[in-house]
Amino acid sequence: MSDAPVPRRTFLGASVAGLAGAVLGESPPVKRSPSPEGSSPPVPLSLRERGNVGGTLNIGVASYSLRNFPRDKAIEMVKALGTPYVNFKSVHLPFELSPDQLAAARRDIEAAGILIVGGGVITFEDDTDPGVEKYFAYAKAAGMPLIAIHTDPKLLPRIERFAKQYDIKVAIHNHGPEDKHFPSPYDALPYVKKLDARIGLCIDVGHTVRTGTDVVRAIADAGPRLLDMHMKDLRDLTAKGSQCIVGEGAIPIADIFRQLGTMGYRGYVNLEYEIDADAPLPGMKQSFAYMRGALAGLAADGRGAHS
Repeated sequence: MSDAPVPRRTFLGASVAGLAGAVLGESPPVKRSPSPEGSSPPVPLSLRERGNVGGTLNIGVASYSLRNFPRDKAIEMVKALGTPYVNFKSVHLPFELSPDQLAAARRDIEAAGILIVGGGVITFEDDTDPGVEKYFAYAKAAGMPLIAIHTDPKLLPRIERFAKQYDIKVAIHNHGPEDKHFPSPYDALPYVKKLDARIGLCIDVGHTVRTGTDVVRAIADAGPRLLDMHMKDLRDLTAKGSQCIVGEGAIPIADIFRQLGTMGYRGYVNLEYEIDADAPLPGMKQSFAYMRGALAGLAADGRGAHS
C-alpha cells in the first residue's frame, strides 16, 4: 500500500457525477436509544448511507458551524450539504428545554431526515452528581448516543459512572494550546485508557496540529478510544485564526482519512466550520466537495477507507 499523499486540490473541481462514483459502503446499524413513545421512527438505513462515502467513513456536521442560524434553518443548510449526520450544539438544542420539549425537537429533526449523532461540546464544571447527571439526562432526552465534552480530569470518575448508567459515550474534546487540561489528544489519552470503553476522545484536528502534534499519529495511537472527530483546515498549522475551507490549508486531510480507513473507524467526522459565521454554506459545500473527492480518490487507487 503506497503512502503517497493525494494532491490537496485535485478533487475540488470534480463534477457531481464524478463524486457520485465514489465507492459506497454500508455502515453498521447506528446504535440509538429507543425513541420515546409516540415519536418518529428511527431514521432509515438509506439516510445513514447518504452521508457515507469512500467506504464506510461517515462525514457529518458539527452544528456549531451554523450557530448564527435557528435550528430549522440550520437543518435546511445541513440537508443542502447532502449528509444526514449532525452533532448538535446547545445553541440548536438548548440545555434549558424540558424532556418533553427535547423529545419533540428530536421528532422534528428525525422527520426532516437528520440523524442526531451526538451533542456538544458540553463543559462539565460542577463536580456533584446533579451537576453531572443533568447533562446525561439532557443527552438521553435528545437522543444523543455520544457527547463531546470539556472538563477537569478530576470529574472523570463521576462522568464515567453516569456514562455507564445512561449508556452514552463520552468523547473528550481537546482545545489546543489555550486548553489548560487537554490541549492535545495525548493529554487526554492516559486518562481515558483507565476508564470504561464508553469514554474516549473527540479529536479536533485543528486544535491538535496547533500543539505541534502529528495528528495522523495521534489518531493511530488513540485507536479504539477515538470516538468522534471535528474536521477543519488551517493555512498556518500554528495559528487558530488561519482556518480556511477544507482542502485550502496545510492539514493532511487525505492522510487522516487513510489512517481512519486503516483503523476501521466507525464514528463520525464532523465538519466544524468556524469561519464565515453569517454565510458559512458556500465554504462548507466546498469543504464537503474536497472531503468527498479525497475519499473517492483514495478508494479508486485502493487506499481508501477500509479498502
